[in-house]
Amino acid sequence: MKSLFIKLFFVVALAIAAAAGAVSWYANRPLPLAQPVVDFTVQRGYTMRQAAAAIARAGVEVNPRVLYWIARLSGKGDRILAGSYEVHRGVTPWQLILKLSSGDVSQGDLRFVEGWSFRQVRAALEANPDLVQDTVGLSDAEILQRIGATEPHPEGLFFPDTYLFDKQSSSLAVLARAYRAMHERLALIWEARNPDLPLASPYEALILASIVEKETGRPEDRELVASVFVNRLRIGMRLQTDPAVIYGHGDAFDGNLRKRDLESDHEYNTYTRPGLPPTPIAMPGLEALNAAVRPAATEYLYFVSRGDGTSVFSTNLSDHNRAVNQYQRRAGS
Repeated sequence: MKSLFIKLFFVVALAIAAAAGAVSWYANRPLPLAQPVVDFTVQRGYTMRQAAAAIARAGVEVNPRVLYWIARLSGKGDRILAGSYEVHRGVTPWQLILKLSSGDVSQGDLRFVEGWSFRQVRAALEANPDLVQDTVGLSDAEILQRIGATEPHPEGLFFPDTYLFDKQSSSLAVLARAYRAMHERLALIWEARNPDLPLASPYEALILASIVEKETGRPEDRELVASVFVNRLRIGMRLQTDPAVIYGHGDAFDGNLRKRDLESDHEYNTYTRPGLPPTPIAMPGLEALNAAVRPAATEYLYFVSRGDGTSVFSTNLSDHNRAVNQYQRRAGS
């Protein structure tokens, strides 16, 4: 009887060893893929069984039941993390499990560009295939409420940058990051402002920076452009900035700014109303923010574009009119 038990023990041990060897062989065997690169998403709340089924459906030729048992036997079956994943040819079942348990997700990216309007920001968000589209159908006010913004108007509140995110992240989450980034930078920049700046708050600095962003054709001119508007604010002179007028016309603007547009009064018409417009008119970048609070020390009150991206700056109206005649009226003739 003892001999029989010993034989049975060795048979079972050999069977276990053989099974372990087979599992190890399968776990480290490269899997065929439907394409060179396969993407799959593990939704929040998925079990390992559901994740294995999703991987197989995406085009990884793996047996979902075997993958589940390998994960369970290794102690990683309850440790999978939600997100979007990317695998390449040569991936093994064990590497899949390690990806899922470590959260080695694939990333998407989205760039917000200096000078964009909030309408362009929304369009970029809603066109990105790697984001969960949870801003679609929301009003601007609803979006601001959901990201925790305190301002009533969204324009200019988001920092232009390239944002990396785990694929299938929320659009609102990316927007909230850009909102926090702008607030953090604006707070630091406001602390470093010139002491005699004719601005009452960081929000006013943001408004001015948005104008500087839209009015600057060459980076080297940015602080000079800012100095013109700051000098005008100091003496109560109207800003007379075309981009603000255009912004106020919204969809009605046809691309051709006419005299009647400059004379048509609205809250963004800085030809008819003194001071800053009520909100930013675009999304300013870091350089425009810095220029708005630390402009060049000049006496300039005017500037006009030469048509090549550079500008001519003047301290008086006579010089400015000569520059307009030389560069603008000649160009239009």
